[in-house]
Amino acid sequence: MSRKMLIKPFRSIESAATATHNWRRRQILKAGASTLMLGLTVAAPRLAWATSVIGVRVWPARDYTRVTIESDQPLQNSQQLLQGPDRLVVDLNGLDLDDALKNLVSKITPNDPQIQAVRVGQYQPNVVRMVFDLKGAVKPQVFNLQPVGSYKYRLVFDLYPAVAPDPLMDLLAQTERKQQQLDAREAMGDHAPPAPPSTLAGPNNPPAHDNSDAFFERYAQNDADSNTPATPATPRPTVPPVVPPATTLSRPKPAPKPPVIAQDNDDGGSQADNYGFTTPKSSKGGTTRLLTVAIDPGHGGEDPGAIGGGGTYEKHIALDIAKKLRVKIDAQPNMRAMMTRDADFFVPLNVRVQKARRVGADLFVSIHADAFTTPDARGSSVFALSEHGASSAAARWMANKENSSDQIGGINVKTADASVNRALFDMSTTAQIRDSMRYGGFVLNEVGAINKLHKGSVEQAGFAVLKAPDIPSILVETAFISNPEEEQKLNDNAYRDKMANAILKGITRYFAANPPLAKSRMT
Repeated sequence: MSRKMLIKPFRSIESAATATHNWRRRQILKAGASTLMLGLTVAAPRLAWATSVIGVRVWPARDYTRVTIESDQPLQNSQQLLQGPDRLVVDLNGLDLDDALKNLVSKITPNDPQIQAVRVGQYQPNVVRMVFDLKGAVKPQVFNLQPVGSYKYRLVFDLYPAVAPDPLMDLLAQTERKQQQLDAREAMGDHAPPAPPSTLAGPNNPPAHDNSDAFFERYAQNDADSNTPATPATPRPTVPPVVPPATTLSRPKPAPKPPVIAQDNDDGGSQADNYGFTTPKSSKGGTTRLLTVAIDPGHGGEDPGAIGGGGTYEKHIALDIAKKLRVKIDAQPNMRAMMTRDADFFVPLNVRVQKARRVGADLFVSIHADAFTTPDARGSSVFALSEHGASSAAARWMANKENSSDQIGGINVKTADASVNRALFDMSTTAQIRDSMRYGGFVLNEVGAINKLHKGSVEQAGFAVLKAPDIPSILVETAFISNPEEEQKLNDNAYRDKMANAILKGITRYFAANPPLAKSRMT
């Protein structure tokens, strides 16, 4: 065998061993690389899909306190209610404590009716625990909201007091305070001389003077054992109000001015104050029922409403005008006001209607300052309910926008009684709409004296908040917040005060021409 042949097998064995070693090395490297890639692949989705908290908001109110946690992904949570002391413990899963959650502590104000304080910490890896120290027993509602409008995913905690405030009891307490003030005035001799006997006026018997700015008709209720309404006197015409030269749009005809209707006292007499009102006063033979106006400031809380180019929020404008209107109504001796919200918190549309019905409201007015798709839209508007479609495309657009308030503000669909809500909304009658149109006409007439009208007549559309079946209801768009000039008006305190005055005048003139039927006596 030659040398060449002896060496060749040796080299082949060495090459084979080296090849095997290199192959094993490559396999190990491949395995390591695969493990690394697998780790990166698994970690990548976690990084990409890790839940981040966008913001935390707290909306304290006497009705309930809402805590909202907004995130880019749905939040999983568990909660338990503890007593001795009262606490709500919430665990947020899949989260690490960040600055947004830490800021929740500073958002709890001392005047929060439900929450004393909150503690937030990293309870376990990927689990954040929040402990709400409560001021009393609560009935919490916890629910998730899907993205809508500018909001991402929201986890909502609504903390309702165990004993919910009753709007009727609040109103009766307010009435009692008002009666005490009137009694104090009378005891001090601060009352006007008796008014002249009530005389029916006709076309040939005009009023001697016009006190329409502060005048509306008071009506008397019979004895407690009688449900027969007092018979109103026939209204008489009044001098048309002076229209500023700048107001060129057509407006409804001026409201008639009726005579004062005396209170049903034992002696058949009457008393009137300096403004043409008869003073509400109880007597053995009868009593006066105060006229109740439900004021509804649009939007609130999570629902800002429209936002002007200058950053003005509709919900703030509506609340300020509503508060001014409440003060003016409560200053009238024969009227009282109830607000569906008196702070910056969200109220579902059907709850607004239910509150008004709970207090037996005679009228309902919802106050807004809406926006349109272009900044050119301008002017004030008054809307009533429609059973047969909107009166214009703009009215339909606005109704759809206002009706979306529940989705933006956030309602707990699990607790909503769909059958009750549907029955409530389907009970709207032709009579209610007819009275709402009359009522809206009086208000539109007064509003047109301080601002241009978007349309010279009351418009109609399917606004959910106007669907109280037994209460004449209107929605007032005080101005277009999307119009730069009108946004400036809405930011003017004097304009907001004038708007409240105009609404009050429309209300009093409607009552003067359309005295409501006597209802059950509220003592």
